[in-house]
Amino acid sequence: MNELTTYNSVSTEPLKTIEIDGAHITILGTAHVSKASAEMVQELIATGKFDAIAVELCPSRHKAIVNPELIAQMDLFQVIKRGQASMVAASLALGAFQQRMAEQLGIEPGAEMRVAIKDATEAGLPVLLIDREIGITLKRIYRNVPWWKRFGIFGGLLASIISQEKVSAAEIERLKEGDVLESTFSQFSEDEKDLFKPLISERDEYMSAHLLKESKENNYQHILAIIGAGHLKGITQLLETKTIKNPNETISQLDIIPDSSNWLKYFPWVIVALILTGFVIGFMRSTEIGKAMLFDWVLINGGLSALGAAIAFAHPLTIITAFLAAPLTSLNPTIGAGMVVAAVETFLRKPKVSDFNQLRSDVTHLKGWWHNQVTRILLIFLLSTLGSAVGTYIAGFRIYDRLSGG
Repeated sequence: MNELTTYNSVSTEPLKTIEIDGAHITILGTAHVSKASAEMVQELIATGKFDAIAVELCPSRHKAIVNPELIAQMDLFQVIKRGQASMVAASLALGAFQQRMAEQLGIEPGAEMRVAIKDATEAGLPVLLIDREIGITLKRIYRNVPWWKRFGIFGGLLASIISQEKVSAAEIERLKEGDVLESTFSQFSEDEKDLFKPLISERDEYMSAHLLKESKENNYQHILAIIGAGHLKGITQLLETKTIKNPNETISQLDIIPDSSNWLKYFPWVIVALILTGFVIGFMRSTEIGKAMLFDWVLINGGLSALGAAIAFAHPLTIITAFLAAPLTSLNPTIGAGMVVAAVETFLRKPKVSDFNQLRSDVTHLKGWWHNQVTRILLIFLLSTLGSAVGTYIAGFRIYDRLSGG
């Protein structure tokens, strides 16, 4: 496997060509916020020396580029039913942060990918999507970060919507050097080491494996791979050292979503058992104590969930639903209060087509999350869930406080 240095006359952008079993893969390291990178992509494809163009995109991100209206086809009820509301909210928050950068820098992050897709299609060249699905990457980030740090990351995502500060010069330089997802998430993580494995090293392996798989299975003689500069070193090293022996196996392993820790699975059931035990002991001691416990449970748990829904400007009937549903769903970890509350809101005030059409622009500012019915439903889901969760612990402590004679 030999490395060739070519095309340096086209631009000063980092570029490597690697020979693999007689075929070649040219890797272009781009800056996702650089007009020069987009121009170089255009020039390289125009040389006619490539028989396939690979891009650092997954199918979902590719669909969003080629069909910007795709988000308008989202079935919000199914998103909530499948438990994907949190991930959708996180993706929208990420998009909002990146949109702020776009407005400040005057170029859409990933412009070089758009150029690659357009020019490759016009030239009749296949476009290879070599990146891992963003949803899987987000879930693997979630699993890789210690549970006590997850709140900080998702809190930071929400804070990024509220913040009106411009992207700093240091952050812009980071974007020019690296990966757009890494740069975005780095704003919200206290320790970037938690993010490096799922965001960078795993995706280096994933994209390298995909390049090897495509080259071998489709007999491409010269692939142009357009990736963020932050992945250039890792992918080049993996290809040069022939580290990946079985591309299909590597891809399959990196597509697996790790299971959560066993104690996290059982913890909600332990809490439910303790609460129910408290009720039983309370009623055994005195009917009055038992009734007082039930009153505390309904008032605190239902009240905080309803407060969360009210903060998100939910429909009055939705707020009432939150108050009534939370005390019951909190005793069944398989059903979240937010799922029931958001479903009722969706039924009462179904999002309009205009809400989906304006989603991209509305998520870039705080007011838009409350104005747009799509994002408002997501907020209702998140805030009513949070309210119920907090209420469970506060009410639980209150129950045992009564048992201790407080």
